[in-house]
Amino acid sequence: MLEGLKLKVDKLKLPLIAIIGPTAVGKTELSLQLAERFNGEIISSDSRLFYRGMNIGTAKPSAEEMARGPHHLIDVAAPDEVWSLVKFQREAERIISDISARGKLPFLVGGTGQYFQAVTEGWSPPVVKPDSGLRNVLEKLEEERGKEWLHAKLALLDSVAAEKIDYRNVRRVIRALEVILTMGKKFSNQRKKRGESIYNLLTIGLNRPRPELYERVDLRIEKMFEAGLLDEVQNLLDAGYAPDLPSMSALGYKECVAVLNGEMSLDEAKMLMKRVTRKFVRKQANWFKDDDRRIKWFDAREANIFIQVEKEISSWLG
Repeated sequence: MLEGLKLKVDKLKLPLIAIIGPTAVGKTELSLQLAERFNGEIISSDSRLFYRGMNIGTAKPSAEEMARGPHHLIDVAAPDEVWSLVKFQREAERIISDISARGKLPFLVGGTGQYFQAVTEGWSPPVVKPDSGLRNVLEKLEEERGKEWLHAKLALLDSVAAEKIDYRNVRRVIRALEVILTMGKKFSNQRKKRGESIYNLLTIGLNRPRPELYERVDLRIEKMFEAGLLDEVQNLLDAGYAPDLPSMSALGYKECVAVLNGEMSLDEAKMLMKRVTRKFVRKQANWFKDDDRRIKWFDAREANIFIQVEKEISSWLG
């Protein structure tokens, strides 16, 4: 009886379909097919896709793919703008409401776990005002001792937060440390849900065996360089965007800067990118767990994957 009541209540909420999974699993093509089939619009929850001019290294959907249907939160900021988690959350919630009001179906698509959960679980981030003095100290320590050292300090204070924040994302590491040192509590314990989610949510998870994912990652990186990744990074530098910007911490961009500066060979950069991206795939598994019963998992290798997911969505829509 209670389960039936919950289903009725859920039907009164705004519908939202999320397509999640690790890097290179095949989310883009499936989400395009589903959006076309169900009169939907795609909202990117991939934090790397916000920035204009950063196309190849972020595996941003091509112009042809974007033309297949409306996309949101892609190319919304210059590389030197900061898009915080809170700003993304507010914009995503506004766009979801707008899509629903126009009688269309919103699809939240991406592999950035914290951005996905912030929207679907209604996070209420800790309200801690920026402390410029503390930030300056932390930034100076990072400059003197390095990203890895700063991340190690976060791990000592909050291992859960450190596990989920990439050491290369210095801005996020510093923010976590700022909150911990200001509040005297773990950063990972301070995000609270606002309450019951406002969405009637269906989460579709895509996965592949880890060795196959690694092969796809390696192939994608080779194709990025063939498509002109080094030129893309050079154009960003020529446009005046500094290599230490938060946006330039995206996978692959630091390595390309090192190649362009003569600090690393192309082969070394490719090897490092592949290793770091594989590590990122493992990190994504901490956000999207195989045993999470809220996620409907599908094997992306299946030839009829679209038919399977289409059937799941049709049943869910009733």
